[in-house]
Amino acid sequence: MSLRPFHLAIPVTDLQIAHDFYVLNFNCKVGRTSNKWMDFDFFGHQLVAHLVDDNHELIQANSVDGEEVPSRHFGVVLEMAHWKKLVETLKEKNIDFIINPQVRFKGKPGEQATFFLMDPFGNALEFKAFQNDSQLFEIY
Repeated sequence: MSLRPFHLAIPVTDLQIAHDFYVLNFNCKVGRTSNKWMDFDFFGHQLVAHLVDDNHELIQANSVDGEEVPSRHFGVVLEMAHWKKLVETLKEKNIDFIINPQVRFKGKPGEQATFFLMDPFGNALEFKAFQNDSQLFEIY
């Protein structure tokens, strides 16, 4: 079975702010749009921002390797060089991380570089990378 892009829809309260956040920070290309939603090419995956009136959901967290990880989040697995470059780019743009760039599960199966941030609507995003992609589903 070949891997196919995922499709994920997220709530946003302002399409222009969503556009600026995803295009300016991650170079996402914009696809189909309407006055109620906007498609983004998010690292080859389809991310759709849907306009909502109110997005004041509390995000709960789970402890993972000493960090409080938002239980509702999404993200991508990048190649390590791309991950490192993205970290530097976001730092230059003074983006706030909710979990700073770090290596999780150091020295264990599934060791990974990771960081989390929030988009302007409270959606938590995780960006991770492995030295060896075969460890993506390793049990630690």
